[in-house]
Amino acid sequence: MGRSWWGWGDEDAAVTGAEAAALEQRVAALLPGADLTAHRPPNVRDVPLPEPRVSTPGSLRALVSGGHADRAAHARGKAFRDVVRNLHGRVDHAPDLVARPRTEQDVTDVLDWCTGAGIAVIPYGGGSSVVGGVEPRFDGPAVSLDTTAMCRVLEVDATSRAARVQAGIHGPALENALRPAGLTLRHYPQSFEFSTLGGWLATRAGGHYATVLTRIDDLVESLRVVTPVGTSASLRVSASGAGPSPDALFLGSEGTLGVITEAWMRLQDRPRFTASAAVHFGDYGSGVAATRALAQSGLAPSNCRLLDPVEAMLNAGTVSQGGVLVLGFESADHPVDAAMDRAAELCADHGGEVRDRRSDDRAELRGSPRSAGSSGPARRWRSSFLRMPYQRDALAARSMIVETFETACTWDRFDALRNAVTAAAQDAMAQAGVPGVVSCRFTHVYPDGPAPYFGVYAAGRWGATVAQWDGIKSAVSGAIAGEGGTVTHHHAVGRDHRPWYDGQRPDVFAVAFHAAKSALDPGGVLNPGVLVDAQPRPVPADGRAAARRNLGPGLPR
Repeated sequence: MGRSWWGWGDEDAAVTGAEAAALEQRVAALLPGADLTAHRPPNVRDVPLPEPRVSTPGSLRALVSGGHADRAAHARGKAFRDVVRNLHGRVDHAPDLVARPRTEQDVTDVLDWCTGAGIAVIPYGGGSSVVGGVEPRFDGPAVSLDTTAMCRVLEVDATSRAARVQAGIHGPALENALRPAGLTLRHYPQSFEFSTLGGWLATRAGGHYATVLTRIDDLVESLRVVTPVGTSASLRVSASGAGPSPDALFLGSEGTLGVITEAWMRLQDRPRFTASAAVHFGDYGSGVAATRALAQSGLAPSNCRLLDPVEAMLNAGTVSQGGVLVLGFESADHPVDAAMDRAAELCADHGGEVRDRRSDDRAELRGSPRSAGSSGPARRWRSSFLRMPYQRDALAARSMIVETFETACTWDRFDALRNAVTAAAQDAMAQAGVPGVVSCRFTHVYPDGPAPYFGVYAAGRWGATVAQWDGIKSAVSGAIAGEGGTVTHHHAVGRDHRPWYDGQRPDVFAVAFHAAKSALDPGGVLNPGVLVDAQPRPVPADGRAAARRNLGPGLPR
């Protein structure tokens, strides 16, 4: 067994047996009458795909695959609607070929070929996109550019605590390579096992820390990016005020401007000291107030995730009238019990009751996201967190609508945003005739606002759940935009968020981004439909070579 072609993660980690039975019991208790008949996914060999519309040049044949299973596995990401369409054997859009470059020169060669031939190129890391970011949802041929053969840690600078890393490396391999030096990137998104450094950078992913170093942006020292007209290599320094940041142009660009091939990343010593606790509240408003106090206190907890009562019950197995705050601190240098003491005082000021408090001075030297932190509430939440996507797939196969969406807002707008989103979701579910519930948790918190992460759990109708979810998604996205929340805090824009992103992006910035797209990708081949609609123009091969010469040499690594 290996990676699942149709759903999340590894095939042998799918929800079965006692876990499946317990999951069905919880859903039946929450939504009596739901049809939980299990439907099996088709064999990938039985899924119809059109024949490839392009052929590979001889010089690139060693890098390119046209295999049926390979193309199906690269056809889309891992959102609920992706999983359900796969369960029905519907692969409406598939790449014609899958290219696996092994070097930066290979990336350049593939981009040259595709730009000259007018073939779309979709950069692909782990394929864990949940916003349609890797699906060739357009007419015309496409090549999926899978970067995972470029998967090494090339240098470690222990003095500066930094490493030069190829973009195709998966999370576990990256941490394993850093462990001998006692260092860690400490970036653990939920997709950690199945996503890549390049994907994190291209989507501005959120990671392990609930405060301060919340996003991959905070951990970048410099980038190398191959574009159709040349390679961008930013200066590796600790900080710079020299004009607009070149790295900021490519962070979050989702493969529309170039292919990130490697990066110097800021590292940390592995934590030795941790403390964790679960704080229960009698009402949800008090939990929100306590979380805001912590975010504004300067204590900088590593974990500060407030679960509302529905989220606490569904995903942490905890009954709490006002919700549960999963709280944690960590350090490589000193014990963190004093910080936990002060955090407990702040929570008590808002009626919070601290339970399951634990400390550990041996943590994470052996570390992975599964062992990070001590046992107790933080560990239980983490285990549940890592199983959520597998459970989502199991429920999707049982006609359930199980999907999430996230945003960020300022503290003064949170109550109105949560109320509007919950009402919009409930109204949309009622119109679709699907009974369900809405949950909310904070994934990250900032002094000026939280990042609320909502979940929808509804009893759908087999064969209709994609359309039912699309209606709910449209309603809640409109509510988020209407209340001043961002269309996404860390899931990226992709194709699914474009309508709301276009409405939130300043017009002047849109003009500038279109100009950058035209300059760096004149053929308009890079990830069409994501972020902007390209207006391609013909670019002959000698024109591309001249453009690269005029750019001059890249900066040294």
